[in-house]
Amino acid sequence: MRLLLLVLTASLAAPIQAQAQTQTQTRARDRTEPAPLNQVRIGVAAPLSGPSAHLGKDIENGARLAIDDLNATGPQIGGRNVQFVLQVEDDGGDPKQGTAVAQKLVDADVAGVVGHLNSGTSVPASRLYAAAGIPQITPAATTPLYTRQGFQTAFRLVANDNKIGEVLGRYAVHTLKARRIAVIDDRTAFGQGLVDAFLKGVRAQGTAADAVSRQYTTDRATDFTAILTQIKARQPDLIFFGGMDAVAGPLLKQMKTLGLNVRLLSGDGICAERLPQLAGDAMADNQVTCAVAGGVTGNYDVGYRAFVDRYQQRYKLPLQTYAPYAYDAVMLLATAMQAAGSAVPRQYLPALARIKYQGVTGAIGFDRYGDLANPAVTLYTYRGGRKTRIDILH
Repeated sequence: MRLLLLVLTASLAAPIQAQAQTQTQTRARDRTEPAPLNQVRIGVAAPLSGPSAHLGKDIENGARLAIDDLNATGPQIGGRNVQFVLQVEDDGGDPKQGTAVAQKLVDADVAGVVGHLNSGTSVPASRLYAAAGIPQITPAATTPLYTRQGFQTAFRLVANDNKIGEVLGRYAVHTLKARRIAVIDDRTAFGQGLVDAFLKGVRAQGTAADAVSRQYTTDRATDFTAILTQIKARQPDLIFFGGMDAVAGPLLKQMKTLGLNVRLLSGDGICAERLPQLAGDAMADNQVTCAVAGGVTGNYDVGYRAFVDRYQQRYKLPLQTYAPYAYDAVMLLATAMQAAGSAVPRQYLPALARIKYQGVTGAIGFDRYGDLANPAVTLYTYRGGRKTRIDILH
């Protein structure tokens, strides 16, 4: 009998000891690791490889600066201390890779997403975020389709192509006095959409100005001799390019080689600090005009310039274009969560949709589609190898 009791006691003690050991390990782990419920994970999706990697890194840097600023305040959501965590994924500027990245962020249960850079990645990725109910704020993509799919989760911090096309069409006709316009698009959703919107804006002016040549390239092309030769034969007084700076730089070089000394007009895809380096000595002062889908004036200009200085001191890099918008995107997500008292997407999404926020990039609020209300467009040129602001238009 005594032997039986000893066996029973030993058999009962084993699971109790194992349970106690597990509880001890759990308590030890809880002391050294943040509790999962106290972490709020925000995803960033942008090209960190490929020709637009510098623009994607700009987005990541802006978002990371916002995360650091938030955590420095000891943030709370619903009365609980939280720590914001950034999960950055490289979409390569490729639609297929972009959807894979989107699924990865969905599987990681991120509370919100800042991204993507390109229209061609933002649109397909937005379907996955919408299906999961996760808010997405793009700091850069301009295609109108992005916010016209009926998704309640899609938001944009810059003007869309319709607005940019209207502004640039008016500027080309009335300020640059263009009448014979050649257009080139890179066959991406962004490039083609921007060119179409620009031509619509030109024709809306009711003048004789129109496209005398429409040519096509790709977002990775390096040789433009054939299309520029055809354009030169049409004797344009302006070339409009729908694409990114990695293509615009070599394009400008070959324009000079062919003696095609006309202005180049484009959107924010080429409006980066490094364009003069990409173009070498081929770009004359005031030859290039580009439009950034946003802009700040008055009191906001002081805050924007302070942000630029802080960014450059932190990263030892020139700010390209999108970092301030990525910074504001993170802050918008956090502010909406705090207003709703929850980081659960479906619970804070209504607060995001109706938010009124004073950001680095200006006063932010969204219309019923998720587009930025009353967006501005900032025109820049390049003088002495530096990007220089010309005007802010609405």
